[in-house]
Amino acid sequence: MSSSTAESSTAELPTIRRILHVDMDAFFASVEQRDNPELRGKPVIVGGRPGGRGVVAAASYEARKFGVRSAMPSGQAARLCPNAIFVRSRFEAYKEASRAVFTIFRSITPHVEGLSLDEGFLDVTDHLEGFGTGRAVAKHIRRRIREEVGLTASAGVAPLKFVAKIASAHRKPDGLTVVAPERVRAFLEPLPVRKLWGVGPKTAARLHAHGLHTIGDVARQDPSAMMTTFGRQGDHIWRMSQGIDPRGVRAHRDRKSRSAERTFATDIDDIHLLGEHLDRLAERVGAGLQRCGEAGRTIVLKVRYDDFSTVTRSATLHEPTADATVLATVGSRLLYDRTAAGKRPVRLLGLGVRVEGERRGVGRQLHLPFR
Repeated sequence: MSSSTAESSTAELPTIRRILHVDMDAFFASVEQRDNPELRGKPVIVGGRPGGRGVVAAASYEARKFGVRSAMPSGQAARLCPNAIFVRSRFEAYKEASRAVFTIFRSITPHVEGLSLDEGFLDVTDHLEGFGTGRAVAKHIRRRIREEVGLTASAGVAPLKFVAKIASAHRKPDGLTVVAPERVRAFLEPLPVRKLWGVGPKTAARLHAHGLHTIGDVARQDPSAMMTTFGRQGDHIWRMSQGIDPRGVRAHRDRKSRSAERTFATDIDDIHLLGEHLDRLAERVGAGLQRCGEAGRTIVLKVRYDDFSTVTRSATLHEPTADATVLATVGSRLLYDRTAAGKRPVRLLGLGVRVEGERRGVGRQLHLPFR
C-alpha cells in the first residue's frame, strides 16, 4: 500500500467521542438534606403529603432502601417507609442548584445537553486540554460539584451516549464508571435488555418472549431476523447491542410537551373508573414536569373510543402549572363535559401538557378557570 493511500485511510477513521453523562444523586432530596442538617442520614421524601393525592418527586437513598421511588403515590411511599420525613418541594432551591451545576458543565465545554434539572450529557472530545482523559474531566466536575454546590453526582464516561448514561448509574451514588471503546460490547453484554435506550416494559416483554433477556442475547441475533420479528425497532435495538449509536450531544434540547396515556385491556364505559385512571395519568405527568423543572398552561386530554375514533380536548390556564391535582381537575372537566366518555366505551385515555417555552420554572398555580 502506498503512503498516500495509508494517509487517506487514516484520515477517514471516525473520531472516537468522549461523552460524559453526569447525574446528580437523589437531587431534590439531597438539596433538602444539604440545606437542613437535621435531615441528613434520614429517609426524606420530597413531594405531596401521604394523606392527599400527591406523588413522590424525589426520595433520599435512605428512603429508597424501603422501595420508595419517584412518581409513586405518596400514600404508598408512607406505607413502605413509615419513618419517612415528607418535605414540600422547593423548586427555586432546586433550580438554583441546577444552574450552578450546569455552569460547571459549560465551563468545560459548550457541548452540553440537559436532560432535566439534575442530569446532562457533555461531549468533551475537543476539550481535553489540561485533563488528558475523559475520566479526569469527570473527576474534576464531580469534585467541583461537591465543593461549590455541596452535592454529589455520579458520572459515566463512554464513546456513546446511551453507554455513558448506563455507566453513570453503575456505581451510584457518588460513583464514576469509565467504559473504554474496546470494552463497550463486554460492558453491555450481561446487562438486561431494559437498559437499552428506548426499550420500555412492553418492548422488554416482547424481547423476553423470544428468549432475549440480556443485551448479549440481542447482540448474538441475526440482524435480519430482528428486523423481521420487531420491525425497524428491531434494527435499532440490534445496532445498540453492537455498540452502534450515531447520536451526538445536542446543545439545545427543548421538550414541547409531556404526556402519559393508557390503553385498556378491555374497553371502559364507567366514567368514575375512567376518572381514577385519569388521576394516575395526572400524577405521572405532574411528577415528570416537576422532575425536569417544567410547567405548562395548556392541558390536553386524549380519548380513543371502542371504534378507534379519537378526540382531543384542551384547556388553557392563566398560570403555568406542574401540579398533579390541578392537571387531574382540569382533565376531569374535559373528560366529563366535552367527551362522550361514560356513554361510549373508551379503549385509550391520555393526558398531556404543552411545556412553556425555554423551560420556564414551575409557577405557582393561582387560577383554575380556563382562558
